[in-house]
Amino acid sequence: MLNRTQKKILIEMAKKAILAELQGVPLSMPTITDSALLEHRGAFVTLKINGQLRGCIGTFVASKPLIEVVADMAVQAAFHDPRFQPLTPSEFDQIEVEISVLSPLREIDSIDEIEVGKHGIYIIKGPYHGVLLPQVATEYGWNRNQFLDQTCIKAGLWPGCWKDPNTKIVIFSAEVFDETSL
Repeated sequence: MLNRTQKKILIEMAKKAILAELQGVPLSMPTITDSALLEHRGAFVTLKINGQLRGCIGTFVASKPLIEVVADMAVQAAFHDPRFQPLTPSEFDQIEVEISVLSPLREIDSIDEIEVGKHGIYIIKGPYHGVLLPQVATEYGWNRNQFLDQTCIKAGLWPGCWKDPNTKIVIFSAEVFDETSL
C-alpha cells in the first residue's frame, strides 16, 4: 500500500509529465529514494474532464520504476489514447488524474475467483486482448458476468467469449487513487 505522500508524488509526476509534453520540454525527474516509488510495478493512468473519460493507458509489465511508469503512462493517456484526440493546452487545467497501481497478474481457472470491485480482468483469445480495471465494474454496477462480457467486447470479441476454453482470463488488483481522494 502506498501512503498519502507517495500517492501525491505520483499524481504530481503525472501532471508534470503531461505539462512538459504540452510545452515541448524534457521532463525533469526528481531524485527519488523512496523504495515504493522505485519498485518496478505496472500502472494505468486515467484522465477525466468533468467526470468523463478523456484518456486511459497503462502497462502490466514494468521495466522501470513506478514513478517513471506513471509519467510515461500519463503522457500516453493524454496524447496517444486512440479513442481521443491529443490533449490540448486549454484542457490541461481541467484534467482529473486517477492512477491505478497494479498487483502482479494471475491466470484463473474459475470465474468464481473474480471479486467484482476488487479484481480487474484481462481477457486474451488468440491475437485479441482487452482489459478493464477493477473500478470500471463498480462504476457501471456490473455483476461478474457483465464485467466479463464487457471485457470481451473491449478486446474486440463477442460477449460470452470468456466461456470458450481457449480464452485466457487473467485477474489483478489495483490500488486506485485520484486527486480528490488525497
